Formats: sequence, structure tokens, C-alpha cells
Amino acid sequence: MVSAWLSEFGLTLAQVATDAKSNEITAIPELLKLIDLDGSIITIDAMGTQVAIAEQIVDGNGHYILALKANQDGLFQQVMNCVEENISDDFARLPSERLEESSKKAHGRTDSRTYLQFEVPNTFTGTSRWKGLKTIGVVVYKSLIKGEERIDIRYFISSLPLGIEQFSKAVRRHWGIETTCHWSLDVTYGEDGLRTRQRTIAENLAWLRRFTLSLLKQHPGKESLAMKRRICGWNDDFLMEVLGIKGT
Repeated sequence: MVSAWLSEFGLTLAQVATDAKSNEITAIPELLKLIDLDGSIITIDAMGTQVAIAEQIVDGNGHYILALKANQDGLFQQVMNCVEENISDDFARLPSERLEESSKKAHGRTDSRTYLQFEVPNTFTGTSRWKGLKTIGVVVYKSLIKGEERIDIRYFISSLPLGIEQFSKAVRRHWGIETTCHWSLDVTYGEDGLRTRQRTIAENLAWLRRFTLSLLKQHPGKESLAMKRRICGWNDDFLMEVLGIKGT
């Protein structure tokens, strides 16, 4: 079973299960039907960068930021060429905005991120297929670890107008949710090691794990997620707090 799920601020909002022979592309449209898209910004990895999905989001009065990779060969190549042609003059010929961030971490590691957003050039072809498409986003990651530099560049298409603060915030939230939720489900719940094969049971357990993870994340206590799970088993009053049930 493949499970596709949607979250906001680390809290699970909806989940749809697909057959093992299927994939998330078929689940995402069903998932989007479960939420109110009006005014939302939907961020999806490259697998979900599909014309029909972009259209569904815009038709629901939402906005999208979709990761762009070689699976969208024509558009991807145009974006790559555009960046290469305009990087030398810092995109002076295109309406664009830039934001740079840096941070120092443990063990002498330094991370920096450069966010770049520019309007889709009129010279691009095939863009009419992507409903509402307005801007292209680029994020350049640089990590310096013990004198060794690593660079990762990621590209996005978006229905949002120029606004680098909004774009960068949405991208950070996407990666933050993806990292923290997947890590928590694997480490705290041991999800990757589970071998439940019966479809209904597997789907229900996956939903329960995400639901309880959302509840634990909302609890204001400073304990780790793993410790909160343990305390729920030891202390009924704490369990009621996590469930949002006030004592009588």
C-alpha cells in the first residue's frame, strides 16, 4: 500500500491510500478533494507536478508551488536555460526577487540558502498547459562541512505572483514538515519496519499514527514525542490532555 497524505504545520489534515501497484499521482487528486483549497498554498514534490493537479488547485481558488525536475523535460530544460542565461547579470532583464539566508550549526557546519523567484518569460513555450502559472522559483543550498562545500539546486513552478518572502516561507514549511513528520513516523513509530499487509488494517493503522502524531505535536509539553507517547501509556490524566479532553 502506498499512502499519500497532506499536512499543515506538521499536523495531518487528510490521507488517502492507494494500491501497491499504483502511486501517489492517483492519490493526490483524491486527497485535494478532502480539503478546502480556497486561499491555500499547496506544495508538492516532483511526482505531483502534473498539469491536471495544477488545474485542480487553481479551480479550487488555491495556489501551487510544484517541484520541477526532469520528469517535465520541456519546461525543466527551459528553466535551466533561462537561469543560465540570466545569472550573469543577476536577472536584470526579468522581473525577479532574491532572498539569502545563512546559519551556523554544530561541528563547524555552515548552511546558506539563496531563494530566487522570477516571472515566467514570454519566450517560454507550452506554459499555457499549466493553469495559473506565473512564476519560477529556484533555491540554492550550500553547506560547508569541514572545508568541503556541497551545493544542491532545486526548481519550482508556481501560480503565486512575485513575493520572495511568501515563496521562501512556503518552501521552508514544506521541507520542514516533510523532514519532521517522516522522521518522527520512522524513528518514534518505527513505521518503515512495519509489515502489515492486510489493506484495511494497514490503512487504518497509518491513519492512527498520523492522527496521534498530530495530537502529540499540538501538546504544549516540552517532552520529546517519544516520551509523550510513553507518558500517555503511564498516566491517564496526561493522555486526556493530549486528546484535548478536560478533566471533570
